Amino acid sequence: MVVKSTRPSTKDENPVLFEAFEWNLPVDHKHWSRLRQALPALHDIGITDLWLPPGSKGKDAKSNGYDIYDTYDLGEFDQKGTVPTKWGTKDDLVALARSAKTLGMGLVWDAIHNHRAFADETETVAVVEVDPRDRRVEISETYNITAWSKFNYTKRRGKYSTFQYNQSHFNGTDWNQDNKKRSIYRFAGKTWAPDVGKLQGNADYLMLENLDYSNPELVEEVNQWGEWITNELDLKGFRLDAVQHYSWNFANDWSSYLRKKCGSDLLIMGEFWHGDVRVLNDWLRNMNPYFKLYDVPLLYNIARLSWFQSPDLRKVFEKTLVSERPNQAVTFIRCHDTQRGQDMDTPIHRAFTPHAYSLLLLRDTGHPCVFFGDLYGLEAPYPEPPTCFGRLPGLVLARKMYAHGTQTDYFHASDCIGWVRHGNGQMPNGMAVVLSWTQEVQNAKANPCLEMHVGKEHAGEIWTDLLGFELGAVLIEMGGVGRFVCQLNGIACFVNEAAPGRERFPVNFDAVFMSSLAADGVEELGNGLHGLDVFNSHVNGDSDHPKNEEYADRYKNGSDGNTSSYYGKGL
Repeated sequence: MVVKSTRPSTKDENPVLFEAFEWNLPVDHKHWSRLRQALPALHDIGITDLWLPPGSKGKDAKSNGYDIYDTYDLGEFDQKGTVPTKWGTKDDLVALARSAKTLGMGLVWDAIHNHRAFADETETVAVVEVDPRDRRVEISETYNITAWSKFNYTKRRGKYSTFQYNQSHFNGTDWNQDNKKRSIYRFAGKTWAPDVGKLQGNADYLMLENLDYSNPELVEEVNQWGEWITNELDLKGFRLDAVQHYSWNFANDWSSYLRKKCGSDLLIMGEFWHGDVRVLNDWLRNMNPYFKLYDVPLLYNIARLSWFQSPDLRKVFEKTLVSERPNQAVTFIRCHDTQRGQDMDTPIHRAFTPHAYSLLLLRDTGHPCVFFGDLYGLEAPYPEPPTCFGRLPGLVLARKMYAHGTQTDYFHASDCIGWVRHGNGQMPNGMAVVLSWTQEVQNAKANPCLEMHVGKEHAGEIWTDLLGFELGAVLIEMGGVGRFVCQLNGIACFVNEAAPGRERFPVNFDAVFMSSLAADGVEELGNGLHGLDVFNSHVNGDSDHPKNEEYADRYKNGSDGNTSSYYGKGL
């Protein structure tokens, strides 16, 4: 099947979002400083925007920020036993923001609008307990509890905001200090927000002290905070955490307010964790058209394909957000929520990661997001080297330099697909991409090949794989057709060997972010293994992922197994 895109690419720059953290980075308060030092190298390969972790003060000095205490404390005040956050001081963060602006890179802030945590004082609150399996069902009479719901922020002394939270700004909690009982308590006289996800009957309550956006004081305060932090750090946009767990009307109004106050091009992307694209579409139909969502269905499709016994690459984009709403899809294959040990742990075969990232970075749809752990590796307790055999920087740079113009797909076979990017007036060179993937190595062709038309204007040119996996060259025939080969279970990205910028490949990228991280992923091809040997050694079970066999068993028959309830089902 050959499909030619009808959507021309006219942008001079292909955006790439970089998730600039992973869950297990060390607690030394130097992350902002290290990230600032890494900015030039990230910018050089084509990273345009950085998704920062929630950098407001949380529970303590070790907090990643999702258990948020004070949105205005960016590492400036002595609260919760620390001045800096896990990530660093406010001065470090401001320095990072200035350096990013100098390079023309945008910062995307991870905003926590669902809850607040670790209050300063308790209050007596009338509540009813609700069924944790269906939060619409009351399972107790009304009675009083002692709830941690009063936030004074005395150490901040009213700087930036004099607002103080109390029980009127919340509609639920999960802790009764009187008897140390954990349950889900809905505040009496309050209801859950109706415009939320349907998980467990009503998804408004997720954790901790749940914010109630029916309170106009709260809405005004969160609006003002959004305007303040956007101006304070010169932000390009926001990643909204757990959007299915609070009012979509508020999310719409909040983003509209900020776009009016801070610029109509403010980037807004939400995390709605669900594997069914129909659910994501239902939510987006209520939202302003500039809203984007992370394409969880695509992530699950890619994860399944990497482990299936008989994968069909042609179906990778079926029932995904990027296929149905290409301008509203943030495409990704890993994030801090899916790394090993996290609730949404979603394993992808390491040998398939170059394929996966090519499906994100080298296509003409979606807003791709690159994960910190794939570029720099992961820290303990589950350390990993960088993925993609060290070729991820090259894939990002290939997007920047050659992934332009209209796109023609060649989805001929289940185990081998390809596409051509034809270039545009500003970036005319284009590229041809070939992917091969099968678990049935014995029955597969040794050298998968696709005939693809790159254009008569390229006749006589010699195209080579800029990633270095395929060592052969392709002569473009007079009619503009080339026979593009890749290794079995491999990937190749062909570009005219004389195209401007080809001297930058292979990319020399420093993948050591922390001194304790060894960039051995970059050296995986340096031990006498090339192309076919590398890919097949991983496909046949010689992967360096410690749970490779377990994951292979989970997915080999198309089943998600008993240990993962999310695949294809969502939440």
